[in-house]
Amino acid sequence: MPTIQDFLTILQQIVPAGLAEEWDNVGLLVGDPNQQVRRVLLALDPTVALIDQAAAERYDLILTHHPVIFRPLKALRTDTPTGRFIAMAARNQINVIACHTNLDSVQRGVSDHLAQSLGLVDARPLVPSRGECGLDCGLGRIGILPTPIDASTFLDRLRQACSPPWILEAGIRPHRVTTVAVCGGSCSDLAEAAFNMGANAFVTAEVKHSVACWAADAGLWLLDAGHFATEQPAMPIFRDMLRQQIEARSWDITVDLAAQQPPLNLA
Repeated sequence: MPTIQDFLTILQQIVPAGLAEEWDNVGLLVGDPNQQVRRVLLALDPTVALIDQAAAERYDLILTHHPVIFRPLKALRTDTPTGRFIAMAARNQINVIACHTNLDSVQRGVSDHLAQSLGLVDARPLVPSRGECGLDCGLGRIGILPTPIDASTFLDRLRQACSPPWILEAGIRPHRVTTVAVCGGSCSDLAEAAFNMGANAFVTAEVKHSVACWAADAGLWLLDAGHFATEQPAMPIFRDMLRQQIEARSWDITVDLAAQQPPLNLA
């Protein structure tokens, strides 16, 4: 029976930990690398509902994109959501692994999938990784549309790609959308890099007020499609990559994708 450490070896091949940003927290965050694993529950967010499901349905491992422990903990109080999550995981012998910016950066990861869904070709990272897999990996992607389209058509394509609960925009809509940058999640700090690389549209989430003002002045069409919506579509792809690696080893491990909804919606 494979162990958590064996599973971490698979992850190292798919989403190498060396691709994670220095400020990030990835890998095994709760649990025992020597524990056997049979059932894996994959999700974007480490919520209380997720740990409740994992405990009720007897999963051995929770694998999330966002880390349950991101900043150093000064206390572990079980009357807080994070404390309850960690305590329930320990109590039920559920291991918890996070693949965050390494999944953002890798090929077929969050931003790569978003770029493909929008029809971009010749896509390359906005910020190439200094870790494993060289220039093919890194934060964000920038590519071109084989056939330029108008802004309205591009918005329709974005809605089809990730079903965002909203699309906020800053800057003037270009007459023709030709070169597009994307970065799933909170990446508005990369707006200037996208603009300097020739993008006339940039899709991301959680755009800061100051960045929106800058984009309007610079002439970059900046689109905020929501954090959940720009990242969640990559999770089934990640599940399938894991299943392929498990099947190749003839391991008896089930990988299921939890059903999650965006935490933010229009009132």
